[in-house]
Formats: sequence, structure tokens, C-alpha cells
Amino acid sequence: MEEFLDLLRNDHHSFDQGKLEDHIGNEPFTLLAKWLREAIEKQVSEPNAMSISTIGLDGFPHARIVYLKELLEDGPIFYTNYASDKGKSIEANPNIQALIFWPGLERQIRIMGTAEKVPEEMSDTYFQSRPWGSKIGAWASHQSEVLASREELEERVHELALKYPVEVPRPPHWGGYLLRPIQIEFWQGRRSRLHDRIVFELEEGSWKIYRKNP
Repeated sequence: MEEFLDLLRNDHHSFDQGKLEDHIGNEPFTLLAKWLREAIEKQVSEPNAMSISTIGLDGFPHARIVYLKELLEDGPIFYTNYASDKGKSIEANPNIQALIFWPGLERQIRIMGTAEKVPEEMSDTYFQSRPWGSKIGAWASHQSEVLASREELEERVHELALKYPVEVPRPPHWGGYLLRPIQIEFWQGRRSRLHDRIVFELEEGSWKIYRKNP
């Protein structure tokens, strides 16, 4: 057992990236975009994957992976089914948290804020950029509902493929959310687990910056 645990230990010796304060700037989105760009350039697996945590209607926290599709001045954008458990939770309580973790880069970003639907025109534009099969899937999947069988889903896909052989309109229950942050924490691995944790917190329209203990 001890040998197994030794294999799991990571003292973050892979590289030392220097203090975060050396390159954070005075607002969080430039650094977020920089880290995302570096994750893409270093060919990190699924660099734009992020976990979204909501408070479910049952009172429990619920987490799932979505994809960060756009990064605006106001925050990141992700797309989903508004009628899913995720969408229902956001409708009841828009306070959510996103987590992005790149273990190979020893970096993590936590984004806390509120989710709000993006304009329909933005959802329309993104939906039309998706592959035909993904568009059909957005109609076919009654996301988060109980499914009697795989065959039931495949039958819906077949019927929708006949209905929309070329052009597929965006389902009214599908679209984007903007995560408007009130706090963003950047975590960078350092040796001996003395990690850097730099927090941007929004106060009266301005970003307050402070460091947390690792």
C-alpha cells in the first residue's frame, strides 16, 4: 500500500513557473486567456473542459463537465440544454462555480459567479457552427430525463434526420450561458506543495487582488 501511495505523490518538480504576481496583470481575463492559449499550444487533452457545479433542486451540489466555447470580456460561455438538470438548477439558483484543471501544466482556475442566458442570436450563431450530427443530437436528447432504452434514443435520431436532412434549426430549449464572475482564483503548483493561489475578487466594479495560503 505504501509503495502505491509513493507512486501517487507529486512534489511538483516538473517545472517552476515563478511567482504568479510576476505576470497576473490587474484583471483576470487576460491571464485566463493566456493560460487557456498555453494549454492549447502545449496540446493538453481537452484544454477547454471545465467542471460546472450547481446546487440541484434536491439541495445537493451537482458537478459535470462542459466545454468553454468562448471567452468574452464579461466571462466564459458554455452551451447546454436549458431543460436539463443543469439548466433547471441554474434557473432556480444562478450561482455556480466552474473549475478548470490542467494537471500537466500544474494549473487550476476556479471561477465563481452567476450564470445568465446569452442572447438568442449568439446561441443561433454557435449552434449553426456545429456539425450536423451534433445539431440532431441536441433535438434528440431529452437531457437528464430517464431513457427507457438506447433504441428509443436512436429512433428519435432517425426521425429527426429525416425531418432535417440538411438545415437544422436551433431547439428553443438549447443555448448558451455566460458565467459572470465575482471571484476567480488562479492556482499554480509549486515545490513542497507551497503552491501559489492568487484571487481576483470583484468589489464595487473593480478587481481586488490577494494571495491565499496554499
